[in-house]
Amino acid sequence: MKKKKMLLIINPKSGKNQIKPNLCDIIDLYVSNGYIVTVHTTRYARDARQIAKKMAKDYDIIVCAGGDGTLDEVCSGLLDSESNTVLGYIPAGTTNDFAKSLGITSKVMNAAQTVLTGTPFACDLGEFNGTPFIYVAAFGAFTQVSYSTPQSMKNMMGHTAYVIEGIKSLGNIKPYHAVCEFGGHVVENDFIYGMVTNSVSVGGFKSVSGVEAKLDDGLFEVLLIKMPKNLIEIQMIATALLTQKVDEQLMFFGKADKITVTSDDEIAWTLDGEDGGAWRKVEIITRHKAVRIIRPTQALEERYDENKDKGL
Repeated sequence: MKKKKMLLIINPKSGKNQIKPNLCDIIDLYVSNGYIVTVHTTRYARDARQIAKKMAKDYDIIVCAGGDGTLDEVCSGLLDSESNTVLGYIPAGTTNDFAKSLGITSKVMNAAQTVLTGTPFACDLGEFNGTPFIYVAAFGAFTQVSYSTPQSMKNMMGHTAYVIEGIKSLGNIKPYHAVCEFGGHVVENDFIYGMVTNSVSVGGFKSVSGVEAKLDDGLFEVLLIKMPKNLIEIQMIATALLTQKVDEQLMFFGKADKITVTSDDEIAWTLDGEDGGAWRKVEIITRHKAVRIIRPTQALEERYDENKDKGL
């Protein structure tokens, strides 16, 4: 029986260094299950993308062990390679947003096992002015909050911690005047925050819209928050964030496969928590079912049952 080839791409600096103490066990697990394993540890920014692009076609499967940023790079490399190589994911970052959306556990060895027992799932990716991203493109007041909030505070207070940190930044808000086009809507206003996402959580917290994202429907969720005019409106925004309910007076929410944001001044964006550059015009499109990621079979069954109950 011919053995399959696996490329294991590891970011040793991700999260709390969970991979290093489990690395031998991970490799042994895959070798014991008939794989010839090649290990590559990332050494610099975009290293994972370059390796995935260069080597994807030579392997039956690529396994990414790292955080959302590492996964972003590997997915981008797969798109660059134009290969159909399936991707396994062992989340080892701080927040692991996309892993949660896929139903993949943050327990390293259990996630490693899922690579062997799970099912490939074709999920959507985004493209931001030609640059691929996995689950979120955002600008404005709360962009850095979810990543700067102390983990101890998140552990103690959950979603409330995100809101508290966000409210702290409201006093230094800079509004961005922009025209946003999505889903047949054209919205022009002063915004303090904008987010285009394909995830059930961002920065470790569930979407403030309270809407469950579908990762393979070809649509991304769009959330825009208007500039508050007074303390009452600041309180209304805080309440909406806490209760995860869109305040239609101060927020716009919708779904679309193409989003355009145009502004007179450059707006700084982040892509999956990383610097996305500053732009006057941004075009975001979805890449429908662009990459196959292995997720727990149970997650797929639960989703099927949920859709069946809804008559979908």
